[in-house]
Amino acid sequence: MEAAAASLSGSNIFHRNYRFSRSINRRRYIASGSRYFSNSDLNTQNHSVFKGPNLSNVQIQKRNLRLQMNCALGVCTFPENVMESHHSHIVEEKLGVLLLNLGGPETLNDVQPFLYNLFADPDIIRLPRLLRFLQRPLAKLISVLRAPKSKEGYAAIGGGSPLRKITDEQADALRMALEAKNIRANVYVGMRYWFPFTEEAIEQIKRDRITKLVVLPLYPQFSISTTGSSIRVLQRIFKEDAYLSRLPVSVILSWYQRQGYINSMADLIEKELGKFAKPEEVMIFFSAHGVPVSYVEEAGDPYKDQMEECIYLIMQELKARGIGNDHTLAYQSRVGPVQWLKPYTDEVLVEIGQKGVKSLLAVPISFVSEHIETLEEIDMEYKHLALESGIKNWGRVPALGCNSLFITDLADAVVEALPSAKALSASTENDEEAEYDPLRYLVKMFFGSILAFLLLLTPKVVLAFRNSLF
Repeated sequence: MEAAAASLSGSNIFHRNYRFSRSINRRRYIASGSRYFSNSDLNTQNHSVFKGPNLSNVQIQKRNLRLQMNCALGVCTFPENVMESHHSHIVEEKLGVLLLNLGGPETLNDVQPFLYNLFADPDIIRLPRLLRFLQRPLAKLISVLRAPKSKEGYAAIGGGSPLRKITDEQADALRMALEAKNIRANVYVGMRYWFPFTEEAIEQIKRDRITKLVVLPLYPQFSISTTGSSIRVLQRIFKEDAYLSRLPVSVILSWYQRQGYINSMADLIEKELGKFAKPEEVMIFFSAHGVPVSYVEEAGDPYKDQMEECIYLIMQELKARGIGNDHTLAYQSRVGPVQWLKPYTDEVLVEIGQKGVKSLLAVPISFVSEHIETLEEIDMEYKHLALESGIKNWGRVPALGCNSLFITDLADAVVEALPSAKALSASTENDEEAEYDPLRYLVKMFFGSILAFLLLLTPKVVLAFRNSLF
């Protein structure tokens, strides 16, 4: 995640002083189009093209996504309550595609409030219920403590994250790819923790009177820390709005197993391998963003399994092309004292250097856009560590960005998702609201406050906390 933070999904919490303090140029987060077409124009093929592990309702409830939905083979559709039309044969269809991404600070002054938004998400820092009232104060403390180090990273890549610019370009490219398929659509960009926020994109969708929406998270693999977080925000917004609660929606939960994506990644790897003097001796080093182990083992996050399957599919495609290089997978960007998915990227780089590997090709596998984790963490920190550990020849596969094959495949995914779009249910209630007990809440607040006060006054705890952040 941006600023080397654990991205773990959650509720809608922003830095209140920054949420709408800027005027956002609409052109920067919407690529427009509209179309009149009959229902028969739509591709009605089955969604079995989205292969991979299904996400059952039990799993989703376990992950606190609270979605009333039918999830099958990577596509999520919501319970039927389709918007009525006044036209019997031909419907004025206004299609919208919402691209979801993390967001990132565009200037150094944005870094601290961006970090606040990130850590204020209760699924990024998962506090016990007893201490959840400390979420925002803790987010404020962490953001202030981490801001100086994070600013150094952003300063090293030009003073801010390029994620918004790249995502806007991907939105324009996707709109044009859809037009090439005779589908006109408005393509919106919604960021989870920075401008343009997902809420802003949804407001624009309402103003544009979109009649059908496809939600496309720009995360190949599903995780409660990325796609899950953004979907929960959408669920809350849609549940509270009469117009949105009737809007037909289809969510593409993951797309790491799509052949277009696999081929795009294989193409990039093959191209970069060709730049080495001895391509066959190069170790292919996949580096993915990590998540805490607890999210996989306790919350049922499928991220690790999907990541490993993704690597397998890419390597199978390379083998079909006659490329049989050794490869490995490691996880980067861990933060804090908890255990994260292993092996860790930095430790593996040292280990393979000591084993005599001389040529290495780094492949950022969970990222489709360049940002601080690729431009600073991989290109600077990990490259330096690799060379220091004995690796002589270093290469890095670029992020997919606006790769034409990749964008075309995303357009295909959108088209395939259209027939299954159904309305989101407005009847779901949050379990915590349903179980609200004022007396229990006051008791938790009282004892939680005492515990928090003792913790914050303990020098050893404060020192350990600071050491885990830096």
